Amino acid sequence: MSLNVLTQKSLSWFAAMGGWRTVAEGATSRVLFLVAYLVTDQVSTSALVAVGGVVVFAAARVFTDRKYWQAAVGLVVVGASALLAGSTGHAVDFYLPTVLMQAGGGVVFLVSIVVRWPVIGLALGAARGERFGWRRDPARRRRYQVCTAIFLAKYGIATMVLVPLYLAGKVTPLGIAATLLGGAPAMGVCVYLCWRILRAQADPTDAAPVPAVIGQSH
Repeated sequence: MSLNVLTQKSLSWFAAMGGWRTVAEGATSRVLFLVAYLVTDQVSTSALVAVGGVVVFAAARVFTDRKYWQAAVGLVVVGASALLAGSTGHAVDFYLPTVLMQAGGGVVFLVSIVVRWPVIGLALGAARGERFGWRRDPARRRRYQVCTAIFLAKYGIATMVLVPLYLAGKVTPLGIAATLLGGAPAMGVCVYLCWRILRAQADPTDAAPVPAVIGQSH
C-alpha cells in the first residue's frame, strides 16, 4: 500500500477520533487554567474559565461539523480536571489527569513492546485495513517496535517531569510542562520521527503528510 493511501486512511481515523480540534481543546484548557490562576489566584474561577473555553470549542464543533460525541469527550475530560481541582482547592490537581494519562500511556506502550504487539503496529494495521498482516513482515515489525519505543520515551520523559512537579505543588512549571509534554508539541516530534522511520517501507516516489493516526493522544 502506498504512503498516500496510508495517509488518507490515517487522517480519516484521526478525524473520526476528533482530529486536531481535540488536541487544541486539551492544550487550550491547560493554558487557560494556568493563565486564569496566575491572574486570579482562584482555583474555582480558573477551572470555570478552562471549562468555558472548551465549551466554546465544543459548541463550534457541534454547529459546524455536527460532531456530538467528540465534543462531549472533550468536555468530560476537562470537566473532570476542573471538578477535581475545584473539589480539592489545589490548582495542581487540574493537571492530575494529564499526569495519570502520561504514566498510563507509558505502561501501555511498554507492555506492547514487551509482548511484541507494538501499539503503532496495531494502530497502522487498523488504518491500512490489514489488521495483523504486518506481523508476518519482520522488517515492518521491527520498525513498529522502534516507533512505539519513541512514544514510550515521550511518555516516560513526561512522567518523570510531571510527577515531581505535581508532588511538589509547582503549578506554573507543571502547567507549562503538561502543555508541552502532554500535548501537541511532544506528539508532533514523535509523529515526525516515526514518519521518517516508516517512509522506508513505502514507495519512495510517494510524498504525503505525516500519518496523523500515530499522533493520537493518551
